[in-house]
Amino acid sequence: MSQRSAVVVTHSRLRTGGTVVREAVEQLRQSGFSVSIIDNLEAPEFGMPSPIVDEDTEIVVVLGGDGTILRAAELVKCTNVPILGVNLGHVGFLAEFESFQMSEAMGKIAAHDYSIDSRMIAHIDVWLPGADKPISDWALNDVTLERSDRGKMVEVSIRVDDVEMSSFSCDGVIVATPTGSTAYAFSAGGPIIWPDVKALQLVPLAAHALFARPLIIGSDSKFSLDILDESTSDGWICCDGRRQLGLPRGTHIEVRESHDTLRLARLSGVPFTSRLVTKFDLPVVGWREHRYRKGGQDNGAQHGGRWQDERQQGLQQQGDQQ
Repeated sequence: MSQRSAVVVTHSRLRTGGTVVREAVEQLRQSGFSVSIIDNLEAPEFGMPSPIVDEDTEIVVVLGGDGTILRAAELVKCTNVPILGVNLGHVGFLAEFESFQMSEAMGKIAAHDYSIDSRMIAHIDVWLPGADKPISDWALNDVTLERSDRGKMVEVSIRVDDVEMSSFSCDGVIVATPTGSTAYAFSAGGPIIWPDVKALQLVPLAAHALFARPLIIGSDSKFSLDILDESTSDGWICCDGRRQLGLPRGTHIEVRESHDTLRLARLSGVPFTSRLVTKFDLPVVGWREHRYRKGGQDNGAQHGGRWQDERQQGLQQQGDQQ
């Protein structure tokens, strides 16, 4: 039986500044894995292929935050090798386990006790002015078109399925996948899209327009973006905060669903909704319900208490029925 192979991707600071990475690697090796460690992944140029892991790699284990997972994604693009993330960063939305669960995570990897979640990725084609073929790249989270001159705005035209929808001056636009809907697009006011929904969303950044709301399209549609010739600034494009390229006026960009997917290993079976509530610390109890639970003495609280009793009875009946 051939030796199992794993690649650990982490940050150089984490590798040298503590024992967590060393302990995880040692546990994998004790479980029979041959382990390679990568702690410094330089971003490839936009449109250029990045190095990928060997085809006999069983899994890529990421010890870090979401940024480290996005770097590791470049290693498995166009392969069937899954990624599993253990969060050693801040939010860690793409990570499956937290740092205090490290030993459990390594044990499940050794036992091959995980499922695979295939995530949609975006395909990007960039036609520079006068070019006869595009420069192509991809994104797991998002692709951002921004102004290259910080003191000016970039003027863009937006089309969906070759039908013009709008044009405006702005700081930029974000096109995000469902995976990326909880990242930059969310910070810019975009909605959260569940990972199993096949869609792309576009979120304008500080658009100078009356109608500049987020747009969501299905996986059979595409966004087309043009940097207009009369724009006061050239553009700049970046995929997943990594691969970037300067864009002159007159550049044409298309974003659609890629034929490829990226495989994330899932260990816990926790629903996305639970992950959302935990990571964002959502207030699942509204202020009115919280007030009723405290047992206020005013008339409203008395009505609320009665309402809460009825609610509890209903929940109890549902439990009995189940």
